[in-house]
Amino acid sequence: AVLAGVILTAITLVTCVSLIGRNTVGKTLVGDYELTAVAAGAAVALFLPWCQLKRENIIVDFFTARLHAATNARLDRVGSLLLGTAMVLLAWRTGVGGLSAWRSGSSTMMLGFPEWITYALMVPPLVLTAVIAFVQTAAGDFPEQAQ
Repeated sequence: AVLAGVILTAITLVTCVSLIGRNTVGKTLVGDYELTAVAAGAAVALFLPWCQLKRENIIVDFFTARLHAATNARLDRVGSLLLGTAMVLLAWRTGVGGLSAWRSGSSTMMLGFPEWITYALMVPPLVLTAVIAFVQTAAGDFPEQAQ
């Protein structure tokens, strides 16, 4: 999550420098859109494990607010299982995409930045998010229910 914050800060600085340059001297940073796209994808994936560990994902409890705590606990476990499964699938497909980008030598148009690097940065946090979700499914330990 800290690395994701650093990446987002870098994106902000690149965007500011590019906008200031564009509006003052008429020059912009080459590839600023590419850098933003590449970094944003990696940053989102890097935030996921911490978000799941802290159980800070969006939960719409409109329909479950009046249910018994045990029912909500079971629903939370099902939600964690579904999220873990989705993360496994995302990690798998992201890994396949990264290998494909690596084999083909795919890179961004303006900077020539290798696309596989972004994929490689995304796979470990997706796997970690899946592991956290599966542990939460098995343990059923949801701190917000202890209150």
